[in-house]
Amino acid sequence: MRRIGFEANRRLLHVEKVSRDCAIGEAAFRQLNEPVVVGGQRASALRFADAAVQALLCALVMFRLLSRGFSARELRDHWAPLLGKKPEDMTPGQMTYHLRRLRLHGLIERVEPTHRYRVTAYGLRVAFFCTRAYTCVLRPGLSEMLDDKHPGDFHPALHRLDKTISAWIDGQKVPA
Repeated sequence: MRRIGFEANRRLLHVEKVSRDCAIGEAAFRQLNEPVVVGGQRASALRFADAAVQALLCALVMFRLLSRGFSARELRDHWAPLLGKKPEDMTPGQMTYHLRRLRLHGLIERVEPTHRYRVTAYGLRVAFFCTRAYTCVLRPGLSEMLDDKHPGDFHPALHRLDKTISAWIDGQKVPA
């Protein structure tokens, strides 16, 4: 029984290790943050920290619940205010460009034979994760870390980390 339990535990640990493989996450991150070519069509990267991309991803999360999908105009009406613009300020050409980027990156798909789009399951996962990570972790974390007037928990931890890394580098005699 003990041997069977150990074997089962090893298999479970192996599955958990593979399912949390950082190489998969790195590939997914690069897939979004680098240009893609699909069927001879090129689409520019969806840069994680770009305000326009974050606003697009926020809008995609809202549209996921629409069973009939969304149109370019509906996306424009929700996306423009997130950028601090009026919907009328965004041209149809801009909307076509961004819809194409989203489609070629696999975040949305066209509902044939209409001019409507649907958020893919992959697109929802990416949009939800990226917007949450950016708004709930990255922005507030950087804000707290860089605020010298109101130091939070990050300041002492980062100071200790900096001292530890510096001591390790000095111990390894790493050249400057």
